[in-house]
Amino acid sequence: MSDANVKAVVREKYAEAARRVTTEGRTSCCGPAGQESGCCGGVSSSAPDLRDPVTRDLYAEEEKEELPADALAASLGCGNPTALAELEPGEDVLDLGSGGGIDVLLSARRVAPGGTAYGLDMTDEMLLLARRNQRAAGVKNARFLKGEIEAVPLPDAAVDVIISNCVINLSVDKASVLREAFRVLRPGGRFAVSDIVLRGDLPEGVRKSLEMWAGCVAGALEESEYRRLLSEAGFVNIGIEPTRVYTAEDSRQFLGDCGVAEADLQAAEGRIIAAFVRASKPA
Repeated sequence: MSDANVKAVVREKYAEAARRVTTEGRTSCCGPAGQESGCCGGVSSSAPDLRDPVTRDLYAEEEKEELPADALAASLGCGNPTALAELEPGEDVLDLGSGGGIDVLLSARRVAPGGTAYGLDMTDEMLLLARRNQRAAGVKNARFLKGEIEAVPLPDAAVDVIISNCVINLSVDKASVLREAFRVLRPGGRFAVSDIVLRGDLPEGVRKSLEMWAGCVAGALEESEYRRLLSEAGFVNIGIEPTRVYTAEDSRQFLGDCGVAEADLQAAEGRIIAAFVRASKPA
């Protein structure tokens, strides 16, 4: 699949996710997209809830109470970067691939007073949903921008913190994403994202299914490659901390109907993780 086609599939998948929130009140992160039926096809209203195991139990109850129901329903992440980024009042923060706005709205409350939370997304439907959620939450210090995470529409040294939630793995040009993150950070700024990361190579049978699946894991970086690209972009103090390790049973839940052999599912045990990726821009 070409880079342009991958981007089009991702865009349509997230647009459909936003539409499902407004019509059905639910969505999923790593659900299938692009075909008519089955695990590796389209999601119908009768499909199982694919929010598990990637998107379950990410936010504390007190955080959920701060947010509109549609912001929670549109959560497509694999972690909770706002809880780990140690945001402070007065800081400016940018969420790469902000979706329905859950992490922007949580961040906006943490950086008030004096700080601004920006959300960047390429999907009109998600931006519309995020702005609706912002109005419902009564959050004033958030701004949602249309654009791509490979070319951030902000000037150099514009923010103190970069967050993202299970989005960088979907980019076809991760080196550009990390260079852009470095560019828009102020000196001493922090990169604090949740992402899907691989530990070692995936079995070929799993990887082929993931290519059809076009889900969260399809473009995930191997851990050492992630570190290398961050370093090449200029980041220091790089750390990758697992927050959830996916088991063979987890893989079976979202790949079992895709024709993946049981031996491949077992071989993928522990190789797919959700992780908190930290780095900083030199002061």
